[in-house]
Amino acid sequence: MQSGDSTGASVGVSGVQSRSEDEESLGVKDVKRPSAQSFGSGVPKRRSSSRSIKRKKFDDELVESSLVKSSSRVKGPPLIEPVRCLGSELSSSEKKKVTKSGTPLTMVLNPPPMAKRVKKSKQPLHITKDLGRWKPTDDLLLINAVLQTTDLTSVHLGVKFSCRFTLLEIKERWYALLYDPVISKLAWQAMRQLHPEAIAAIQSKALFSQAEQALLAKIGSTSQPKLEVFQELLNKHPAVFHPYRTPKSLLVHWQLLKQYYLLDDQSVQPLPKGDQVLNFSDAEQMVDDVKLKESRDEVLEHELMISDRHQKKEIRQLEQELPRWQVLVDSITGMSMPDFDNQTLAALRGRMVRYLMRSREITLGRATKDKQVDVDLSLEGPAWKISRKQGIIKLKNNGDFFIANEGRRPIYIDGRPVLSGNKWKLNNNSVVEIASLRFVFLINLELISLIKAEAAKMTQQ
Repeated sequence: MQSGDSTGASVGVSGVQSRSEDEESLGVKDVKRPSAQSFGSGVPKRRSSSRSIKRKKFDDELVESSLVKSSSRVKGPPLIEPVRCLGSELSSSEKKKVTKSGTPLTMVLNPPPMAKRVKKSKQPLHITKDLGRWKPTDDLLLINAVLQTTDLTSVHLGVKFSCRFTLLEIKERWYALLYDPVISKLAWQAMRQLHPEAIAAIQSKALFSQAEQALLAKIGSTSQPKLEVFQELLNKHPAVFHPYRTPKSLLVHWQLLKQYYLLDDQSVQPLPKGDQVLNFSDAEQMVDDVKLKESRDEVLEHELMISDRHQKKEIRQLEQELPRWQVLVDSITGMSMPDFDNQTLAALRGRMVRYLMRSREITLGRATKDKQVDVDLSLEGPAWKISRKQGIIKLKNNGDFFIANEGRRPIYIDGRPVLSGNKWKLNNNSVVEIASLRFVFLINLELISLIKAEAAKMTQQ
C-alpha cells in the first residue's frame, strides 16, 4: 500500500508539474501575442495603389518603403529599437498619428557586424629564369671572345653563335652575366655541366687578340713558314697566345692575314690608272673559247631540226596564200594611218575594221565554213541578218566602181536603197549601209587616175 501511495503521489506531482509547465508556456505565449499586437498597431500598414500611373509618395510612405528594403537586405534577426524623433517638422498626417499614439516610432536596424576578410599574404614564388635562346656554349663563346678582344662589336661580327643575335642582345647578355646574380649562377652551372671535349672545341674557336695578330704579322709574306715556325712562336710567347692555340690554327690565320694584305711587309696596291685598266672587252679576249665549248647533244639537235622544219613549212604556206588575199583587214586605232598604198584601189572603212580592195572585183557577205567571201562583214559587228553573198563591188575600165546587190536585204548607198538584183555607182566617201552596219567607201584617186590614163593610151593605139 505504501508503494502504491508513493507511486500515486509521484504521478500526481508529475501531473502538477506538467500542468504548471503548460500554464507557463501558455502564459508566455499570451504575453508575446499582445506585445506583437501592440507593436503591429504602432506601425501603420503600407498602402499601395493598383493604378498603373505612379504617384508621388508621402513622407510616411517613404520611411516605410525604406524600412522594408533595408529589412530585406539584412540577414539574421534585426534589432528594433523605438526612437523618439526630435527637432524635425511633421506633416499634418503625421501630427494626427502623434496625437493618437503618443510618440512616433521609427525602425532602426542594427545589422550584426560583418567579419573582416583576412588577406593571405602571398608567399614569394621561387621562379627560376629560363636561359632562353642563350645556350651554355653561346655563353662560353661570349666570355672567351670578350676576354680576347674586349670589344662587343668585334664579338658580334666575328663569333658564330648557335643562332643569330643582334648587338643589343649580346650587350644585354654580357651585362646580365656580370651583374644579374640569378642568370650568372644558372649560366655557370650550365657551363660546368658541358663535356670537356665540347669545352675544348669552343676554346679553340676563340677570336685572335690584337697582340696575337701583331706577332703573326711579323712573319714575312715572301717566306713559306712551316708548322715548326709557329710552334717556336708559341713556345716563346706562351702568355700572349691563347692556351688552346695550335701551330696549325696559327698557320691558317697567318694565311688569312696574307690574303687580305694585313702583314707588316704588305701594302694595299692602288688601282692602275690610264690604259692599264682592264676593261670588259680585254677580259673577254683573254678568255679561252675552247674551254667554254660544251659537248654536243645529238638528241637536242635532232629535236631542234624537226621544229625548224615545221616552222619553215608554215612560212611557205603563208607565202603561197599571200597573193590570194584580196582584202586585208586592219584594226582601226585612234592613230591616223594612211588609207592607201600603191596596190590598194579602194577601201571600205567601218567603225571597227578596214577592208582594203586590191583587185578589180570583190565579194561582200558573211563567211561560213562552207562558203568564203573576200570581205567578211561579221568582223565589223552582228551580221546574222546579212546574206552569205550579199553583194559584189567591181571596178570598170573607165575607173568607175559599181556595187551589185545579190542578197535578200537591200543595200543603202547614201540613204538610197538598192534592192536585190540591182546595181549602183559608188563615189568617193559614199556611205554604204548593210543591215545596220555602216561603211565609208574611199577611192584611191591617184591610182585610179593612172589606170584611166593607161586605158586611154590603150584605146588610142
